[in-house]
Amino acid sequence: MGRYTGPKNKLSRREGMDIFGNGGESLQRRLDQPPGVHGRDMQRRRRAMPYQQQLREKQKVKRIYGMRERQFRRFYRMAQKSKSDLTGVALLKLLERRLDNVVYRMGWARTRPQARQFVTHGHVLVDGRKVNIPSYLVKPGQTIALKEKTLKIPDVKELIESGAPVPEWLSVDGASGRVIREPVREEIYPEIKEQMIVEFYSR
Repeated sequence: MGRYTGPKNKLSRREGMDIFGNGGESLQRRLDQPPGVHGRDMQRRRRAMPYQQQLREKQKVKRIYGMRERQFRRFYRMAQKSKSDLTGVALLKLLERRLDNVVYRMGWARTRPQARQFVTHGHVLVDGRKVNIPSYLVKPGQTIALKEKTLKIPDVKELIESGAPVPEWLSVDGASGRVIREPVREEIYPEIKEQMIVEFYSR
């Protein structure tokens, strides 16, 4: 199955949050109602059924980070091997360290899909070497930078000049940045209920 190319606001309403980060005010007003003529009924059923709640939480996180099921399961299995964190927290930390997410968090892209495109098109350097794999896991101490030609893209130039705030686990100076440490749970979406994902895969 290929990557989803349909209406993005529809998916955001289905999951109850702006999962792509570009929905605007009109989406915010409709987030409390799933799409479709039976949206309210779907919302009631979602609250009533534990399995559906777990499934929706897994789907929500998978869509936030733009992943397919096989890849998401692979990250979950990696998280299960963590000796320092609970599986759910370890999973979120791994997802945050994906290269496409790091580019997004550093403020060089408006959305994760745009950040993923920059990576796959070879615009991103890790420790001075081109990396075009969005799922590449960035480690603390590594330096991330945009190629010089990328700075000529109007959207990128505007974002860099705006100097948007970045999470404390990252350090950014213009078109270059560094991963200072791993993120902590408090720095990742508070709306995510990672324990539900663990329960879903533990069935």
